[in-house]
Order: sequence, then structure tokens, then C-alpha cells
Amino acid sequence: MNRLDGKSAIITGAARGIGRAFAEAYVREGATVAIADIDLPGAKTTAAEIGDGAFAVELDVTSQACIDAAAATVVEHAGGIDILVNNAALFDLAGIVDITRESYDRLFSINVAGSLFTLQAIARRMIEQGRGGKIINMASQAGRRGEPLVGVYCATKAAIISLNQSAGLDLIRHGINVNAIAPGVVDGEHWDGVDAKFAEAEGLAPGEKKRQVGAAVPIGRMATPADLVGMAVFLASAEADYIVAQTYNVDGGNWMN
Repeated sequence: MNRLDGKSAIITGAARGIGRAFAEAYVREGATVAIADIDLPGAKTTAAEIGDGAFAVELDVTSQACIDAAAATVVEHAGGIDILVNNAALFDLAGIVDITRESYDRLFSINVAGSLFTLQAIARRMIEQGRGGKIINMASQAGRRGEPLVGVYCATKAAIISLNQSAGLDLIRHGINVNAIAPGVVDGEHWDGVDAKFAEAEGLAPGEKKRQVGAAVPIGRMATPADLVGMAVFLASAEADYIVAQTYNVDGGNWMN
């Protein structure tokens, strides 16, 4: 059964990693998917590799003009927008006394403002279309609690959980379901970078932080992007029509609400 037949989706940060895995799954489920990424060559490569049903769109979530242009391109190419996945995000690491304003501003600009104003632009399109829609925000287990070296990133993801609630309660009157996914530790290019930052900050050998966090997950390993796909398809489908403003942990048991 193709649960997303005839639907049009835009996924931010979809050239690689979790966003790419979602795009592949959505196309398999019958959707047309915009691979939206600041890395346009990477987005074009990903779209070509996925094949029919995927196309590339340049998107810098820190630029309102770029957000609006990307939304217009998707509407023109696919005839509308039914699904948004707010996936683009940035990570940084520092102890509280070492946080810089530059890092703080950059993370909040991409992770929070970028998600909010992308959501706003797509929601406006969905309201104009008059056929509802699904918006999925990518939160994190980091938004559920603080961490000694990840204060700003944790704060951005806590803000996503809060914005998800507010947007969900506001937009459901238009038939737009807004929900979020909170992954735990997901192996891949992103966590390779996280591991490198922890190695520098904590004096660890490369790969040691990944080994530690993977061993600490109750299920016994780090996630892969494929572990998140089921929730992403479910929340984008009609099966989630009665779900509003929720954040779902997909983290191998790391956090329980």
C-alpha cells in the first residue's frame, strides 16, 4: 500500500543522512519529494540517485527569500505542498563558560528560526490550498534534558518541542497536523562530526564517544536513519490524522515521557 500516493513533500536538509532516508521512503510510498538543501549539487545528486519522484531545490533556511523561493518552486513543480519535514539543523559543543555568541546565534538561526519560518511559509501555502497537510519537525532527545557540553543545541531542540506544540494547536483548525520526532543518537555523517567534537573536548580517541553512547542505549546500539523512517511515514500519512502537537521519541529507549 502506498500511503502517500499523490502527495507532495519538501524535506529540508535532505541531501544526506536522515533527510535522505525520509525522502527515499516517501518516494517509495508514492509521494513526489523536493530534496531541499543548502548544498544544491548534493541535493541534485541525491535526487538523481533516488530517481523518479525526487527533485532538488536549493534552500538556505536562514534566508527568508530563499525559503519563499523554495516553496514557490515546489508548488510550481508538484502542484502544491502536502508534507513538510523540518530536518535541517546544526550541532555545536562547548561548556557553558566557553559558549560564544557566534555559535549561539548560528544554532538558533538554523535550528529554531530556520524551522519556524520554513514551517510558516509552507503552512501559508497549505492554508491557501485548502486541503490541509502534515508538518513534521525534527526535535531530539537533547531537547528533553540538558547536557554539560551541549547547552545551546539542547536549548534549540527544546525550543522545537515547544514550537511544535504551539504550531500544532494553531494550525489544526486548517486541517494541518503538526507533530515532531525526537531521535536519540543516530549513526552517520552527523554523528561522525559530533564524535570528533567530543574527542577534542573530552580527550577521547576517535570513535570512543560513539561507542559509549551506543552501548548506553537500552536497545544496545545507535540508531540508523532507517530506524526513524517508520515514524516519519506514519506522521505524514492519513493514519496520523487525529494526532496533534505531539513529539515522539524514537531513541531505542533512551528517554521515557
